[in-house]
Amino acid sequence: MTERTPIIAGNWKMHHDHYTAIQVIQKLSYQLDKTDYERVEVVVCPPFTDLRSLQTVLEADRIPIRLGAQNCHFEEQGAFTGEVSATMLAKLSVAYVIVGHSERRELFGETDEDVNRKVRAVVKHGMTPILCCGETLDEREAGTAEAKVRGQVEAGIAGLSKAQVGAAVIAYEPIWAIGTGRTAGSEDAQAMCAVIREQVAAVAGPDAAGAVRIQYGGSVKPGNIAELMACPDVDGALVGGASLDPDDFARIVRF
Repeated sequence: MTERTPIIAGNWKMHHDHYTAIQVIQKLSYQLDKTDYERVEVVVCPPFTDLRSLQTVLEADRIPIRLGAQNCHFEEQGAFTGEVSATMLAKLSVAYVIVGHSERRELFGETDEDVNRKVRAVVKHGMTPILCCGETLDEREAGTAEAKVRGQVEAGIAGLSKAQVGAAVIAYEPIWAIGTGRTAGSEDAQAMCAVIREQVAAVAGPDAAGAVRIQYGGSVKPGNIAELMACPDVDGALVGGASLDPDDFARIVRF
């Protein structure tokens, strides 16, 4: 069995200005120690305006928290007002980029093709995509959840080499559980994460499927992280609201 290092990533969404972000990251670093960083890869994904400030703090204080971004554009540069390219993120020592989050798909109309172009841009610039997939409550109740997730995964990793797929992170986030307080039970989370691994195997082969890390996202809290992480195909969590509080996030990292 492939040994996969757990990855816990905090998605701050549109929260924390850069002053607050510095305070939060410093408080988080005080809570964690060398042992925590050795057993879990810790990632924080703040708003774009916080990236440079956090890069400076993390590097100056040698804090082994990885920096992530919440989105990027797929073009290198151009007349795309308000957008940020993967090239720009790479220059800020960003290691991970969340791609295809359900809020980007639902609120901003991102298609599977858009998501795939972003995934390839992230990989091209030496960063790791956190490719998000997940179904709505209607899709789950209609029995089409598995087909929806398989389709998103296959479309998202299209054009990547087997090695690139194996190095990626895929986040399963049932849309009905994001920010609602509802969480997929560990059995449901495991079942869908196993489906994702099966789909990766079908597209990129067993080695890539064994190496790819799959996160669960959707109302992850200190009280449910241990049960989720006990699932054999859950390799981490994409944490929303609970990542805004350094005490809660540290407790999640220490599952």
